[in-house]
Amino acid sequence: MKEGKSFQITQNEVLSAYKAVKANKGAGGVDRVDFEMFEKNWKNRLYTLWNRMSSGTYFPKPVRGVEIPKKNGKVRLLGIPTIEDRVAQMVLRNRLEPHIEPIFYEDSYGYRPNKSALDAVGIARERCYRMKWVIEFDIVGLFDNINHEYLMKFVNYHSKEK
Repeated sequence: MKEGKSFQITQNEVLSAYKAVKANKGAGGVDRVDFEMFEKNWKNRLYTLWNRMSSGTYFPKPVRGVEIPKKNGKVRLLGIPTIEDRVAQMVLRNRLEPHIEPIFYEDSYGYRPNKSALDAVGIARERCYRMKWVIEFDIVGLFDNINHEYLMKFVNYHSKEK
């Protein structure tokens, strides 16, 4: 870690985050840089990302939108961040998750470590044999409509990470 940086992010954190993102695979974002292209200059790309993140000059790129067909004939817009942005997100996730994860309900399954949609289905299946009713719901457009000012207050309350 170099002196004079605004945020105490290590180069190793960025490298570990990249390895996790690479393991998840996925397409390139708006910059059309896929993993094959990223790998050709990965050291420089990750160093530049680390430098920007730790100095406070990192800003994410726009997200590439891809329409995914749904069973009902409609489409769902899927946002695909650049690989660089996914690495930055993973650095933040790795920092925040240990503080935030313990406060979630055990029965919350969305975007949780070691929990999946199939786990939620399994629990629902198990409970439908024990209970006479089941409530299932989905909050449409949650991330599009969430109050980000409130969200940031929540994050600041539960984590002292700058």
